[in-house]
Amino acid sequence: MKLDSIDKAILRNLQEDAHLTTKELSNRLNLSPTPVYERVRRLEKEGVIKGYVALVDREKVEKDLMVFCNIRLKEHAQEAGARFVRDVVQLEEVMECYNISGEYDFMLKIVVKDMREYQSFLMNRLASLNNIGSTHSTFVMSEIKSKTALEI
Repeated sequence: MKLDSIDKAILRNLQEDAHLTTKELSNRLNLSPTPVYERVRRLEKEGVIKGYVALVDREKVEKDLMVFCNIRLKEHAQEAGARFVRDVVQLEEVMECYNISGEYDFMLKIVVKDMREYQSFLMNRLASLNNIGSTHSTFVMSEIKSKTALEI
């Protein structure tokens, strides 16, 4: 899908504030509400806008520890990798999962309450997944930059 300048402006505004009404958005863009509404619906239908969420401050809900955990698989056959992916996406503590190149096969972003909860997660849940050869955990000391809006 080719995005024009109006589509991009809509996306920039909605990334800044997803609560904008069609009327507010149309006022910001100096357009009438109906075409703006139709464009937003088209962006949703085409999957450019994947959804709308509330961004929660993890520390205010007692999820103070963020960990990046690198995983090396024992076996790299397609079915073994697919099984790992199928299992890891079920773990609620895993916020993000990336298939990466280099020394490790996957990188997980994990958010938990504290070190005790991470140890329990690692030993009882993550280690129970088949095909994990090794793990390497890196603990976040402070979050310097975190954003959700893409440059458009």
